[in-house]
Amino acid sequence: MKVEQDPNLSPAAQAAASYQQRRERGRSARRVVPRVGQEECAPAPDRPDPINLLEAQARDRLPDLIPIRYSRMMASPFAFMRGSAIVMANDLAGTPKTGIQVQLCGDAHLLNFGAYASPERALLFDINDFDETLPGPWEWDVKRLAASLVVAGRDNGFDAADCRRAAQASVASYRRRMAEFAEMGELEVWYSRVSEEEVRGLFSEAKARKRTSKKLSKAVRKARGRDSLQALSKLTRVVNGRRMIIDDPPLLLRIPE
Repeated sequence: MKVEQDPNLSPAAQAAASYQQRRERGRSARRVVPRVGQEECAPAPDRPDPINLLEAQARDRLPDLIPIRYSRMMASPFAFMRGSAIVMANDLAGTPKTGIQVQLCGDAHLLNFGAYASPERALLFDINDFDETLPGPWEWDVKRLAASLVVAGRDNGFDAADCRRAAQASVASYRRRMAEFAEMGELEVWYSRVSEEEVRGLFSEAKARKRTSKKLSKAVRKARGRDSLQALSKLTRVVNGRRMIIDDPPLLLRIPE
């Protein structure tokens, strides 16, 4: 959020004033929509059929790929959730919102977070998919993430209490991070990172430590192997001295000149 600066104030005083202005705006927004109001999500009486929404969306997609998309979505409830962002967006559009707009990920479910290497080859953990990014209410990303933890938890055999704790932990972490970022300058926020060491620290506190540590180490090795050169060797080959996209229909096709 941009705030007006008083040119007569020192940089430190301006930063303090900006923080207080943002804090007060947040308090005002909470009076408009109390936190307890954010838990409500009742289907509208005229809620469109989710299948109708998906079919309408499919009209401008490649016809050969639609059956593949649907077959992947049918694998599990979580797979369906991943592939049906339009359904949740339609539901969230009618939920309470404070009016604070941000640049959304647009599809902030659990599996759109992961590890990747920075240009400096440091391993980081963050959102890694912005195909659906757009301006919108901050609540939408947070609610999609929390809902995805519950759906994924059910898919993996966790009970309702475990799923609830996971969702609560995710939104509590969001709240803490936003409180920290609110006191930082723009560059500090830009360079804020979740490192491999921090993630390992979280896993070291978990139950079944040996098993989770093995899975984490495997994920880290996989993430370190993912880079532009790996993608180049996977997606292309050299033909008559020229590097070309490998045809793998119907998922990957070279467009004729």
